[in-house]
Amino acid sequence: MKKYIKITPCDNVVIAIKDLEKGEVVEVDDNKIKLLDFIPQGHKIAILDIGKGKKIIKYSLPIGSASLDISKGSHVHVHNIKTCLGGTEEYTFKPEYREININIPEKNINVYKRKNGSIGIRNEIWIVPTVGCVNAVGNQIIQKFIEESSIEGIDGVYIFPHNFGCSQMGDDHENTVKILRDITIHPNAGGVLILGLGCENNQVQDFVKTLGDYDKKRIRSLIIQDVKDEVEAGSAILKKIYEAVKNDKRETMPISSLKIGLKCGGSDGLSGITGNPLLGVFSDYLTSYGGTTVLTEVPEMFGAETLFMNRAKDLKTFKKIVSLINNFKNYFKKHNQVIYENPSPGNKKGGITTLEDKSLGCTQKAGNSKIIDVINYGDVLNMDGLNLLNGPGNDMVAVTALAASGCQMVLFTTGRGTPYGSFVPTVKISTNSELYSNKANWIDFNAGILVEDKNMDDLLKDFIELIVKIANGEKVKNEINNFREIAILKTGVTL
Repeated sequence: MKKYIKITPCDNVVIAIKDLEKGEVVEVDDNKIKLLDFIPQGHKIAILDIGKGKKIIKYSLPIGSASLDISKGSHVHVHNIKTCLGGTEEYTFKPEYREININIPEKNINVYKRKNGSIGIRNEIWIVPTVGCVNAVGNQIIQKFIEESSIEGIDGVYIFPHNFGCSQMGDDHENTVKILRDITIHPNAGGVLILGLGCENNQVQDFVKTLGDYDKKRIRSLIIQDVKDEVEAGSAILKKIYEAVKNDKRETMPISSLKIGLKCGGSDGLSGITGNPLLGVFSDYLTSYGGTTVLTEVPEMFGAETLFMNRAKDLKTFKKIVSLINNFKNYFKKHNQVIYENPSPGNKKGGITTLEDKSLGCTQKAGNSKIIDVINYGDVLNMDGLNLLNGPGNDMVAVTALAASGCQMVLFTTGRGTPYGSFVPTVKISTNSELYSNKANWIDFNAGILVEDKNMDDLLKDFIELIVKIANGEKVKNEINNFREIAILKTGVTL
């Protein structure tokens, strides 16, 4: 096994693939370099003397500048690098499109085709609370329904509790309504019970108007202040929904009928080398056949945003990306927060030093396809291809937003590990083999072997086979563990 990886020829740092001891010698470009420090796995090593103020180059681009003189063989990290990023910027459209060559035939999957033409990979019944006050009642309703009914023919009955739906104004109220609407009409649900209290801001009668034309046999509502026994009434409604859903059958469709979210969380120094590039080539594979992928985490594009801007399909899309980036920076400034607070403590421990470092690794998930569109938080995808979604980096909020945009599953790379799962299958991909081994109850796929004995072409084939199995109904770890949560973006006051 190699000791390090050099990502591009012009980089002046390499990445340790395993822990390296002080005094060890590594050979880089025919030069023998004696390590002056202990280098943890995923961390950077200077392969040249780098003077104070000079750029640190990784992925062929600057990830910051040296805050002091750095000697060849030194550990390069937060103690000797600082960010080069500033505030909002002006950008020029310089189109740069790359050729995509992935010679893997398109696979077929077996999915549920809904009445409106959308595609679901699960046939579940959901309870969507309009307000957090009814969360516990929803659990009671599900318990009674399951005790009294057969649930053969469906993939389960679940509630997605949250804290909102009342005492909100403006954007916060609108965001809550949008996300709950998106969940209610999501194709992974065969049927939904909208559960309201009766006195909340998010009134049931107003909320259902946001759904558009919907199947009233499959989507029903209950206001629990209006009935004597809310558990009995709710269970009775679930039984009616079940009768409408239980005979749904899977049918064969191409894998390109999927919409898939791309996310990373708890990243390490190998994330931009293993897991994220794997998602990138998978995204290119899917979109090359007409499928749809979507990337969010806007703050984790800072420092790498021009890579996306220059891949915009046209000038209009380029301008949307510019607005996406600068508006999110202004969101930080509006709240008197530091734009470049990232990376997190866990990221730093894993070897990520600056936001540029994190962003250049994060953007690997988007592969090389053109950017087709940019959508706002809470909006639903309407164009096939690679999309960007306005949303934060926070794992729970971002994954919820990706799923709410219409994604049937979310692919989630991690170098630190997380048990989190949202209301759609949340596929965990480890960026290093140690995590895969230590957290087998959380992780679904190991991309860490890319720095061991597997090449990208073979790994991609294995990964596509996994996605096919999941689309066909195989449960992922968050589903097996019943880890299903949502989180909604909040920006304003609570009354």
